[in-house]
Amino acid sequence: MTNEPPNDQPKNEPQTVRVAPPAPEPQVRAKAARVANPDARRKKLTGGLLIGLSLLLVAGLAVQFTPQLGSGGLFGGQKGTPALKVNGAVVTAEDLEAQRRGNPVLANATDGLLGDDFKIYLVRQAINREATIQALKGIQVSRADIDAEVTKVREANNLTDNKAWTDALQGAGLSDSQFRQQTRDQLAYQRKIEELKKATPAATDAEIQTYYDLNKEQFRSEARIVGRSIVVADEAKARALLVQARGGADFAALASQNSLENKERGGALGPIENGAPRAVTAAVLPTEVSTAAFALPGGGLTDVVASGGRYYIVKVDRLLPAAVRPLAEARKDVATAVDNLKQNAAAESWVREQQKDPKVEYVLPEWKVEDPVVATVAGQNIPYSDIVGGIVNNQQIAGLLGQLPPDQVVGLLNSSFKPQLVQQAIDTYAAPNIASKLGLALVGSRAEVAQQLAAYGGRNASVSSTDVQKYYRENITQFESPASATLDEASFRTRAQADAFRTDWNGQGSFLTAATRAGGTVSERGQITTDSQSAAAELVTAALGGDLRAVQGGGLTPVVKVGDRFSVGHVTNLVKATTQPLTAVSPQIRDTLLAQKRGEAGQAFLNKEVAALKPVSKLDAVLAAQAKRVEAQKPATPPAGTTPNESTDPAATPGTGETGSGGASGSNGATGGSTPGGASETPATGSGDADNGGTQDGSAGGAAGSTGTPAETTPPAQNDR
Repeated sequence: MTNEPPNDQPKNEPQTVRVAPPAPEPQVRAKAARVANPDARRKKLTGGLLIGLSLLLVAGLAVQFTPQLGSGGLFGGQKGTPALKVNGAVVTAEDLEAQRRGNPVLANATDGLLGDDFKIYLVRQAINREATIQALKGIQVSRADIDAEVTKVREANNLTDNKAWTDALQGAGLSDSQFRQQTRDQLAYQRKIEELKKATPAATDAEIQTYYDLNKEQFRSEARIVGRSIVVADEAKARALLVQARGGADFAALASQNSLENKERGGALGPIENGAPRAVTAAVLPTEVSTAAFALPGGGLTDVVASGGRYYIVKVDRLLPAAVRPLAEARKDVATAVDNLKQNAAAESWVREQQKDPKVEYVLPEWKVEDPVVATVAGQNIPYSDIVGGIVNNQQIAGLLGQLPPDQVVGLLNSSFKPQLVQQAIDTYAAPNIASKLGLALVGSRAEVAQQLAAYGGRNASVSSTDVQKYYRENITQFESPASATLDEASFRTRAQADAFRTDWNGQGSFLTAATRAGGTVSERGQITTDSQSAAAELVTAALGGDLRAVQGGGLTPVVKVGDRFSVGHVTNLVKATTQPLTAVSPQIRDTLLAQKRGEAGQAFLNKEVAALKPVSKLDAVLAAQAKRVEAQKPATPPAGTTPNESTDPAATPGTGETGSGGASGSNGATGGSTPGGASETPATGSGDADNGGTQDGSAGGAAGSTGTPAETTPPAQNDR
């Protein structure tokens, strides 16, 4: 179960029902990292150390509650400039700015349409987080419990020395008491989740049966074989043993006498049980060897297979194909899966209730956001921040920001990603209603119920033998294993020298020595395949597909002209190209096609059921209103006679902080920051961390007030994922 409070954000619900389109490959390389000043690097190091704080929690909860997220206003009492209040509790501008800077996506845009999107998400997350924390006040956490967790963090980060610990906290803008308060919140949340889990009713028979029927593939056993192997270090010996085995010799006896592996049990792949080897999965053999062995559905002997400098022969007595375990056998695992889903639903429901309609008061006008309804379905309103959350937590978007112009990114998001995310959200919000209407015993979070609905809709999909054969023909390259070999090259000035060497050398002694004596230059080309670049293409082709002259331990290629010289290749460990037969890969193809068909049928079913609820998307109207609002908020053109770096407010004097991205408080920290907390378009004076677009001392545009003195640092936030 994930211990992250579901904030009704897409990031908390695995959106696998409808997949957003992949972003195009970036057309430009990422810019080289800027060189930060030593202080900035030190702060980043401190922040990195404090990432260890999250080890107290599962990954999901770390996003919401790790102590590194803020300077104290959000969790440990007000410290900074109040930006907004949630049910009377203060969230400071410093907290919000710290979280913005600590998220690589949010930090990329502070103005324009992207900046507005990201501020909506940032503020909504802060409101949800604060509302959830307030609901934890009644959870009892002892001082001893807090001390124990703090000790774990200090030991994990090698900060057992008190001075080192204090320095690390100060470098992240925290005091020890603030850190302990935040640790208390972490533990309280964990305990609340445990309470919810314990109070969740166990899976019922109907829930178990329904989940099993819709998710049988999760309870499939792997294909296994019963058999023995012989492993030797010499190919010639392996081939001689294969001849004996094919002639009827006792394979177990041959393995006991010759094999380098499992000889004490006659080469049995698995332990001997009741006089026979235990069945094993493909994992016990090298990939090339298991491929050959599992390609024998009727049993039998493989050819000699080279892998890792050794030579394998496998005798397959019996192939046990992959199969779905019956419910009686899988019942315990099914019940566990259902219990986890029900616990997820309980946590999601509890957190959503705590975050429902909080009383929000915006203290600083610049942090006031509009989070309009972007869609409605089944009597539920979907907030626009849900859609932005899906963008903020999309790794493809993170890769695009900073590489493409903002207008291009906005165009891509508004035309492609946001419409799909809105439909995703509609599906997710509608899922429980649809399941109830159909009388299905589906459990889990909203997203998990949507996934199971899709599985229900695709349950009758099937794959024919014709489908499998067609896929095999059209995708034959997927089942081909290229030829490979080890290659040494002897290069001669004349063809006559190369021909003479190829004719005379019989494989006795060293290839290097013999070729050198014959006037050649030898190069070790190593392991090659058909597309290797370590040797000339003509020589690679001759080595893998040409007419080799057999010599002891390998073969010699025909003479090949390479540039103005003539080469002879010495080929060893040659493995010829092979294509897996349809009989061997048919189960794999069938599973692939079945998953594809079920997915398509399931989505079509979900689309139909959702459409019956008559959902309404308001995305176009929301985007149009946002564009109008953002345009109206653009700063006016400065009067004639002023420079872009001059403030029209004579009272606003540049402060001394580092380069900043905006003002959290005070009027003098950044040029153009005369409005408290106003996002400055112009950097303040100073040498701020270019990676973050201005951090710390001047990051809030003179957060310390009108004197322009450095504000207390705030640590980087962990990325919301």
